[in-house]
Amino acid sequence: MKANNRPWFWIPVLNFASGLPYAIIISVSVIMYKNLGINNEDIGVYTSLLYLPWVIKPLWSPFIDLYATKRKWFLAMQLLISIAFLIVGFSIPMNHFFIISLVIFWVAAFASASNDVASDGFYLLALEKDQQSFFLGIRSTFYRLSMLTGNGLIVIIGGYLEQEYGDKQKAWSYTMIIVGLIMTLITIYNYFATPRTEKAIIKNSVEAQNASFGTVFASFFQKKQIGIVLAFILLFRLGESQLLKMLTPFLIDDKAVGGLGLTTQDVGIIYGTFGVFSLTIGGILGGIVISRDGLTKWMLPMILAMHLPILGFVLLAHFHPASVYYIYATVIAEQFGYGFGFAAFMMYLIYVAEGESKTSHYSIATGFMALGMMLPGMASGFIQEYLGYGNFFIWVFLATIPGLVLSRFLIFPKDFGKKSE
Repeated sequence: MKANNRPWFWIPVLNFASGLPYAIIISVSVIMYKNLGINNEDIGVYTSLLYLPWVIKPLWSPFIDLYATKRKWFLAMQLLISIAFLIVGFSIPMNHFFIISLVIFWVAAFASASNDVASDGFYLLALEKDQQSFFLGIRSTFYRLSMLTGNGLIVIIGGYLEQEYGDKQKAWSYTMIIVGLIMTLITIYNYFATPRTEKAIIKNSVEAQNASFGTVFASFFQKKQIGIVLAFILLFRLGESQLLKMLTPFLIDDKAVGGLGLTTQDVGIIYGTFGVFSLTIGGILGGIVISRDGLTKWMLPMILAMHLPILGFVLLAHFHPASVYYIYATVIAEQFGYGFGFAAFMMYLIYVAEGESKTSHYSIATGFMALGMMLPGMASGFIQEYLGYGNFFIWVFLATIPGLVLSRFLIFPKDFGKKSE
């Protein structure tokens, strides 16, 4: 399989196809539902439940190994995602659009999580070791570009259509149909661009495979410090998980209810352009300093860089500055800090996954990470409604403390992540 398969032609778009559905399902859905009149409690609960497929994907990932090829899996899943977004678009004008669209988003989320598993496996099979290292940055870049497209371009299109038609239902119906058509074109491209030399592996013993997976799964919970490790993974994003769910409602809500009163297009421009650019620069810089000095030196500074900018939203919620530049500055600082600090967290997850079953253990670790995002996010709308935006952001900042404290008890090699001389 690892012949000359022109990776430049398929790696960028294949990874774009992983990031775009995630951005639409997890982030853009929040903006859409807010503009369609859904309250914050329901947004917080139901859109957070959409994280669940990424939480439990380690449970069915062996099935993707047992049947068919990775290429058939990700093509089928991308086609299913395309159809799902088209159905969401057509469902929005209906009376019970909220329930219908959530069910379809749920299907799309399972398909997207499966697409991620198959795409990652295909990447490892299709490339030699040196190619994998070289294209790692390319994968990351195009994944982030897909997030820019979702959180920026798609939101801007939705905002433009709102103004053009004066009808938010029609605007978001057309927007989701556009997303479905984009995913369809991506699927067609990947069908022709990805190499077809992968062979399906016929498993002689399904029972043996299941037993093997059971052993691998159990071995994860036998790692040193596993109690502290799991507590850290689950609590590290306790504040961020709530911030992400209520930040868009805060930006869009009327000033009369404590929001900033921005338009949908404003949000798309701020987060989808300046925000993603800052996130990318922060992530690149985070990788550079860890590679230079190792994780130990940068763990605490990077965690602080990730969480301290939340104080900017505390100030915005209390003072409501008239100038939009304060909002831009806060978002840029928060996104840069997130990109910079999250690099330390992901590097630690790589350390947790070290060992014979690295791929499976990394999948399990990221599943717990997604669980730590889903559960607090479900409660975020209720907490915000009870506290109001000003006190809510104070609570979010305080919620970052448990993860910070637990990080001081983690044991890992001092130079872990440092590039060899």
